[in-house]
Formats: sequence, C-alpha cells, structure tokens
Amino acid sequence: MQLHDLKPNEGSKKLRKRVGRGHGSGSGKTSGRGVKGQKARTSGGVRQYHMGGNLPLFRKLPFLRGEGFTPRNRVRYAEVNLDALQGFAAGAEVTPETLASAGLLKDKNKPIKIMGRGDVKVALKIKVHKVTDGARQKIEQAGGSVETIALD
Repeated sequence: MQLHDLKPNEGSKKLRKRVGRGHGSGSGKTSGRGVKGQKARTSGGVRQYHMGGNLPLFRKLPFLRGEGFTPRNRVRYAEVNLDALQGFAAGAEVTPETLASAGLLKDKNKPIKIMGRGDVKVALKIKVHKVTDGARQKIEQAGGSVETIALD
C-alpha cells in the first residue's frame, strides 16, 4: 500500500451543498431561503426562543436569582476560623456570646460554624451550632472539646 492508495471510508466524507448555482441544481435563485422576509436576508432572522411579540416563555417563569436553584429555607452560618480563636486562654469556654463580645461575628443573629483554617494551640471548650470535621480534629488534638448547640 502506498500513500496515493489511501482514501477515506465510504460515506465518511460528504460534499457540502452548493446553493445559489442555478435552478438546475435544485437550490438556485432563492437558495433554499424561500421568498423575501426577514429570514431570507443576509444575517436576518430572530434569536432563539423569540415568540413574535408575545411574552417569551422564559419571562413567564418565576424569577430566581443566582446560578441554578437555591433552597428558600437554607441556613446561612456566621463562619469563624480556628485562627481567630487564638486570643482565648487555655480552658476557656467559646460560646456565641463570648465570640460576639470578642468581636469575631459580623452578624450576631446567624448560627455559628467553626471552620478549619489555622491551628489551635490551647485546649478550648467550644459550644457552637456547627463544626467542620477538620476543625473538630484540630480542636480535639489540642485537648479541647466540641459540643454542638441545636438551631433555634
């Protein structure tokens, strides 16, 4: 077999349709675009989902903000990282009240979640609404304890 013997598989290559090359070709004159009108013009046509003056379907649907679906009843937490707890003394009790008095909360009405950034050097007794697994491990390795409070 030589290079000049190679050819593509039967039916794998299809010639493109040449439009506007005379009425004998089957797609001459108007080139398959019909007669006049917006869709017959160069760069004519309307965008997808256009409904010709009617209120488009996507504008009839309820308006949801953000990407995709966000649950209406989701809980938003006030997040506090472990590196923010450096100011507490050994054996101190960390509660929502002590965190608020230390100025570590942006919103005092939200439930509190302890996140795992940073390290804990001293043993702390932490009582908050939620703790990540990584943060729980670091607190318990330092000799502290974690207790979760039920959400109101």
